[in-house]
Amino acid sequence: MADIKVLLVDDEAGFRKTLGKRLDRRGMIVQEADSGVQALEAMKIFEPDVVLLDVKMPGMDGLTTLHKIKLINPLVEVVMLTGHANMDIAIHGMELGAFDYLMKPVEFEELLYKLEDASTRKRHREEKITAKEHSQ
Repeated sequence: MADIKVLLVDDEAGFRKTLGKRLDRRGMIVQEADSGVQALEAMKIFEPDVVLLDVKMPGMDGLTTLHKIKLINPLVEVVMLTGHANMDIAIHGMELGAFDYLMKPVEFEELLYKLEDASTRKRHREEKITAKEHSQ
């Protein structure tokens, strides 16, 4: 699980800081952002494996942010987080390319599993692209 680069995007500072510290203790490299705009700025200098993205944020919401993240880097995996059960948002997020969707409060071990799974998927996709480029 070490060396997974996570961009944690949530407007709730307490939640973001606490979760960021817990992920850091598990050996992950964590960058935090408090909004969709800040997340997009962070993507210019920090290349995450996985973005952990809150759906409900003031300003740019999570779905809009997801769409823009995928335009910047289609291979980055995005796990959506929300405190509001809404299957329409979950389905729309998956259509936009989200890896998965978790409800707050999220069980930490489940979150770790999702982050590891998403990172593995990204790595496999990158390896396939590299192998295809070398075979041409």
